Amino acid sequence: MEEAVKTGGRPFMGICIGMQMLASRGLEYEETPGFDWISGEVRALEPSDPSLKVPHMGWNDLVIDAAHPVLDGVSTGDHAYFVHSYQFHVADSTHRLAHCDYAETVTAVVGDGTVVGTQFHPEKSQTTGLRIIANFLRWTP
Repeated sequence: MEEAVKTGGRPFMGICIGMQMLASRGLEYEETPGFDWISGEVRALEPSDPSLKVPHMGWNDLVIDAAHPVLDGVSTGDHAYFVHSYQFHVADSTHRLAHCDYAETVTAVVGDGTVVGTQFHPEKSQTTGLRIIANFLRWTP
């Protein structure tokens, strides 16, 4: 799979934990290596507001950080559905394509080359999610 994606140019989308696997390493329970396709690490959510629960479950507004073909037609303020306790901290901020606010900045979409990932579940995110999936299926990097 790595050869097809990283060398062969095949588009790849990771969803939720699939996005987290794109990182260099994860820190859930113990340090675990990731695919290292996008540099960074996965750490526990730590919202500064103690009334916010972890896992983070529910709808949040996306904030678009960088244009990308997979995000065509998606705007800041569009909603996505999240279910997670950990998040991807990218090493290079240009790889964070979108985020949301959960009493901390939470990476929502990452991308580098032919690789993209969403922390939220596009298949549960109604119009926004369907647009992202359709954009990915049409994407030819």
